[in-house]
Amino acid sequence: MTTAGGLDTKSRMVAIVLSIIAAVVLGGLVVLSTGANPLSVYREIITGAVAGRGLGETLTRAVPLVGMALAAAIALRAGLVNLGGDGQMLVGGLAAALVALYLPAPGVLRAVLALLAAMCAGGLYAWIAAILQLSLAIPFLIASLLLSYIARGLTSYLVRYPLRDPSTGMPETYRVATGARLPSSILELPISWGMVIMAAVAIAVVVNDRHGVNGFEWRMTGLNARFAQYSGTNLQRQTRRVAFLSGALAGLVGALLILGQQYRFTDGALLAPGYTWSGLMAAVLAMASPIATVITSIFFSALQVGGFSMERALGLPAVLTWVLQALIILCLAARPIFLRKR
Repeated sequence: MTTAGGLDTKSRMVAIVLSIIAAVVLGGLVVLSTGANPLSVYREIITGAVAGRGLGETLTRAVPLVGMALAAAIALRAGLVNLGGDGQMLVGGLAAALVALYLPAPGVLRAVLALLAAMCAGGLYAWIAAILQLSLAIPFLIASLLLSYIARGLTSYLVRYPLRDPSTGMPETYRVATGARLPSSILELPISWGMVIMAAVAIAVVVNDRHGVNGFEWRMTGLNARFAQYSGTNLQRQTRRVAFLSGALAGLVGALLILGQQYRFTDGALLAPGYTWSGLMAAVLAMASPIATVITSIFFSALQVGGFSMERALGLPAVLTWVLQALIILCLAARPIFLRKR
């Protein structure tokens, strides 16, 4: 017997696959217009993403991408658009760095507390945007986006002046001690603690969405907020809760990057890869379904890693993979026109 949730996920995956196929065809035409062979380009992208070291790079890049995509998907599921992922990731990353650097505690405990501090910082920062919407009628979309600019300016000032490591020429904090870092591998396997933590988060989000009362209420609110309110859902409390959880996920991503890869907070380093906007595109492509969001995020990660490999091998700009991502989203947006029921 197929459940409604299974049908929902199946229909979403069919739409995603059709959008990807259409985008691949259109992307091939774009590549062809540059004089390159589309088959060679796609072959190099696939090979670079899954062969040799490419697979490890794809999985490593997928950790923050999955986190930011789930942060966006949680909000979208409940009818909110969180454009403040950059700011929430920044405050979370800085909070993790400060705890890891200055808290007088054993290394492992310090790392755990740094992760918790990052989640609290990111969650509270998104919670402010929810309060602005509920109290001053400022849309969450606008408030979260504007708060990102404040976070960017504030964190930049802090790492350039009071928190700066004077021994380096970069605007960055001191380096986190080895004991407070997340190990890059587990039992000498090519699996990092960041992958394990993000996998646990993804499972929790999927289980809550499929079987939790909160997940059901979020879906109902996203579909019809007025109906959800009439059925007994406290929309104000839900908005605050969803905003906090979405921001907490973004803050966790910042902490994983600081403690597991960069080991210090460097001005602009967290934002340079564009995880927030890639994650938002993945969530939109997946139509906020958690399972589809995880799959789409890994696909985007492979696409980006393969793009860098294609650039090295063929001399074509890796930005072509961003064009392909945009085409996929556009094809998904056009799907109702082509699949409209009579």
